[in-house]
Amino acid sequence: MPYQSFEDLEVWKAARILKKEISALTKTFPDIEKYRLTDQLIRSSRSVGSQISEGHGRQTYPDRIRFCVIARGSLSEMLNHFIDVFDELYVTEEQINYFRNQIKQVEKMLNGYINWLGKKSKEP
Repeated sequence: MPYQSFEDLEVWKAARILKKEISALTKTFPDIEKYRLTDQLIRSSRSVGSQISEGHGRQTYPDRIRFCVIARGSLSEMLNHFIDVFDELYVTEEQINYFRNQIKQVEKMLNGYINWLGKKSKEP
């Protein structure tokens, strides 16, 4: 298989779209949240793609898997921050459900990628 950049990974592309949607949403939050919820949500959304890309640059499949597991943790953190945003009444129930579904979709893709990496790591 020819070399593939992390930018070619469908899971990275999906994480990037989610990150951009979150960035747009946080611009609607009150200024008081700039260094609180906004910052936390932006950081966790950026972490997903960053971890996937860093893992992609590692030499072994177990290293790649480890970074993808960290990315999956960032997705969970992101959902938790969305729950906080919802509790503060900055998003509607419809909005949190939309982002919950987007997070689940990226998580499914990430789990598939982790499983693929796991199979590749067992090949001779």
